[in-house]
Amino acid sequence: MTPIGVAVIGIGWMGHAHTRSYLRLPHHHPELPIEPVLIAVADPEPGRARAAAERYRFRRSTENWRDLLDDPEVGAVSVTAPNALHREIGVAVAEAGKHLWIEKPVGLGAADARAVAAAVDRSAVQCAVGFNYRHAPAVAAARALVEQGELGSVTHARFRLFSDYAAHPQGALSWRFERARGGNGVLGDLASHGVDLARHLLGEIDAVIGDTAVVIPERPRPTGTGSHFDLAAGGELGPVENEDYVNCLLRFAGGARGVLEASRVSVGEQNNYGFEIHGTKGMVSWDFRRMGELAVSVGGTFQNQRVGVAFMGPGDGDFAAFQPGAGIPMSYDDLKVVEAALFLRSIVETKAHGATIDDAVRAAVVLDAVTESVRTGAWVGVSP
Repeated sequence: MTPIGVAVIGIGWMGHAHTRSYLRLPHHHPELPIEPVLIAVADPEPGRARAAAERYRFRRSTENWRDLLDDPEVGAVSVTAPNALHREIGVAVAEAGKHLWIEKPVGLGAADARAVAAAVDRSAVQCAVGFNYRHAPAVAAARALVEQGELGSVTHARFRLFSDYAAHPQGALSWRFERARGGNGVLGDLASHGVDLARHLLGEIDAVIGDTAVVIPERPRPTGTGSHFDLAAGGELGPVENEDYVNCLLRFAGGARGVLEASRVSVGEQNNYGFEIHGTKGMVSWDFRRMGELAVSVGGTFQNQRVGVAFMGPGDGDFAAFQPGAGIPMSYDDLKVVEAALFLRSIVETKAHGATIDDAVRAAVVLDAVTESVRTGAWVGVSP
């Protein structure tokens, strides 16, 4: 195998997920002719990068991500920093000639995503984006059914992303709740995944109309660095500046209609992500919490048509790289390994695989249109 040095910028939860994915690649994808080598990790929080270097055996650590740009041993970089830093870091990484794996939503809006895309194009590097749910084998199976016409013509679909990570009123006021650092709240955090799934499964979105709400207007400030899962009981209250909830209607270029709903304050939902797609002859539905199952109704009976559950197995998406037989569950972290494999394959073949920076731009354009629709109360067309 040819080694490629990798670095990780931002070592919170997602930085750990990227790092573990690199380490697992030789186990699940030994056919790849390229092997990641952990070179450096950067995080501004004192001691955090050093601890990660010790844990995962990065060769070095730093509190300044710019130290990585001139490192000749680093050929690829994961960017898992807060949203507000995506543009600055992503552009700098690409301009330094490093291949880029960057988390969604790639900045605070379409302008940021476009800036990163332009830098990637100028530098001719490969860029993968962290839309991991599209890589679930059941999603691949659903897409195949749609493309093969098994559902007939798609008429309407519903995409949901309900989480409770911010449902506690004493959840810490992290950067995710600030407009300047967290952007448009649940739109960029969760609805961006919904838009990517919708586009991946059903094609481009032509127009949207949306509504948003802030459900918990104030939260306690944390005493130190923490995540959006942490509580900060008794802390000084500060304002929540961005959206807790979004609901929007979608019109697809192919004629189908859709609903996209996302919430970070849904008590009892944990991580209830999924979709239902209806066509003139059938339907499919998927629940992320039962990731290896796909509900399918096809056959041409129309009325009272039975619904069956298909258990994913080898032959569905990337399942065979992880398990030998149908019905053995895969995990969230497995989807990040799939992402990492596609990223490295893109580097080897100098051809994009998986979700790209262009997908991030398209998702951001849709979400900007939703924001404009909320402002005007009217349907907004989605620009090319």
